Amino acid sequence: MSLDRIFSILAGYMDQYAVLPVLYHFHWMEWDDLAFDWCLVCIYGLFAVIVTYAVCWPLELWRPVEHWPSKKAVLVDVFYTLLNRVGVIPVVSFVLFYQVQTVTTGWLVDAGFIPPTLDSLIPGLFGHPVLTFWIYALILDCADYWRHRLSHVFNAWYALHALHHAQRQMSFWSDDRNHFFDDLVSFLWFFAIGLAIGIPPLQFPLLMLLLRFIESLSHANIRLSFGPFEWLLVSPRFHRLHHALRAAGYNSCNYAGVFSIWDVIFRTADFSPVYLPTGDATAPEALATGGYMAQQICGAKMFCKALFAPRRPLGGNQPT
Repeated sequence: MSLDRIFSILAGYMDQYAVLPVLYHFHWMEWDDLAFDWCLVCIYGLFAVIVTYAVCWPLELWRPVEHWPSKKAVLVDVFYTLLNRVGVIPVVSFVLFYQVQTVTTGWLVDAGFIPPTLDSLIPGLFGHPVLTFWIYALILDCADYWRHRLSHVFNAWYALHALHHAQRQMSFWSDDRNHFFDDLVSFLWFFAIGLAIGIPPLQFPLLMLLLRFIESLSHANIRLSFGPFEWLLVSPRFHRLHHALRAAGYNSCNYAGVFSIWDVIFRTADFSPVYLPTGDATAPEALATGGYMAQQICGAKMFCKALFAPRRPLGGNQPT
């Protein structure tokens, strides 16, 4: 039995015994046609978490960069990961993307304009879904490079992004450690790009899950580089330099999430063979070791303060 078939069976059980009864109870049956796809997205997300754990946890045991006496801060990151990959966020992203794409496409077709897709712009891609999928991934990752880079330029934006950089115990769980508003900006950014290039609705969350798996590996607490391939794919060593403490002498570099080629092209790559401590020396302690709600509240306060403050370097990983 193929993996896709197993996922479909699990999604069917989840749809029948968990989702449809809730929709029926609250009289939301207009969503029943999408319910199975919601469940499939959640199953894929759960599978992605399991695969990430199965790959990254042994690697962190094998050659860790650091040993921590307490991993309390890491447990908060576990919650972020489950919320972002299995919880409501992937379902909401699928529903919103599906609805907006359907409405937008309908409006454009009624106006006499057929929205372009990669297949229509590049006819040679027709019938090659795997190649098309990876081109979508390259486009989204390039867009993410610039979103990430800009989040280190504007003080108010970095006030939100500082939550991600405040972690001094960086592990493969840390990728989803983000402020809600920072995640919202990220989602809208990807959302607009996805609509512009015509990504099929079900492929959108799957693309995000695939890219996030590689990003999880790049955050892992492991002494690992990709050698001569590091100019193409982000490794844990390469990305750790981006999270390095400013006190260690490193400013912002290595913004790419998956394909480090963007850092090479835009001259922000640093391939130094070192493994430095991570964190943000300027961030409040609540961002580093607080619980989920404490981190969200602290980040929101920092955002409001930075929004109306004179422009000055705010984060320990901002460019000079």
